[in-house]
Amino acid sequence: MTEPGKRSVHSLLQKKRNGERIVCLTAYDCPLARIEQEAGIDLILVGDSINMAVLGDETTLGATMDLMIAHTRAVRRGAPETLVVGDMPFGSYQPSEALAIENAMRFLVEGGADAVKLEGGSGRALERVEAILDSGIPVMGHIGLLPQSLRKAGGYRVVGSSQRDRLMAEGRALADAGAFAVVVESVEEALAREITDSIEVPTIGIGAGRYTDGQVLVVNDVLGMSGDFAPRFVRKYAELGSLAAGAVNAYVRDVREGSFPAREHCYKPVDRKDAETK
Repeated sequence: MTEPGKRSVHSLLQKKRNGERIVCLTAYDCPLARIEQEAGIDLILVGDSINMAVLGDETTLGATMDLMIAHTRAVRRGAPETLVVGDMPFGSYQPSEALAIENAMRFLVEGGADAVKLEGGSGRALERVEAILDSGIPVMGHIGLLPQSLRKAGGYRVVGSSQRDRLMAEGRALADAGAFAVVVESVEEALAREITDSIEVPTIGIGAGRYTDGQVLVVNDVLGMSGDFAPRFVRKYAELGSLAAGAVNAYVRDVREGSFPAREHCYKPVDRKDAETK
């Protein structure tokens, strides 16, 4: 049975007020979402990072709404009692408020998400956040390193104290607009702590140190399924990539040697009358 308030965005605010740490991971499919729910995860983000972690691209920019909706729906099936946030991909909200609202609605109606996430906390991005919130859809903000803006930023760069005033203003603006939480990505630890202490809504850090209200990582990185990709801020809790490689190699060997399938993997003759009665 669903814990009261479990899927409510307001439950995260209560955790911040109580000093409880918030745990978030990405998920892109039903089986992993089920595992995350059983582990008691607070929040699942269906990230546009799927374009890199699963589809093998170098950036998140190629993720589409149809892709994100399909995987959000799969995650919802696996985690029906967990707060699920759909990550609005590049191009799904920037062109107009009307498009932003339409696509945010798709995440809830077609994907089964509880909320959406947008990158940016000023200018056009803030306007889109406000428009989506005004339509009745909960929004998670995102400041610091913005993967969808890497062309403008010149790559993946840590955001430091030289950007303090801007980030502080963006965090406050998102909180004041009504965002229920703010992702803080690749920000120097002291600055991330200052942002966290300055706003009432929870901050969810990724590469932002120890003092945000919660943490999020890409699940493939946590499980050791990202090959040699190993950002400084990631801790691997398993090496499933190596285990999978061993299993596939063993399967290839067994098929080529003729040891699979064995007798126990084969169907035996079935008596026709017996089969008909069953």
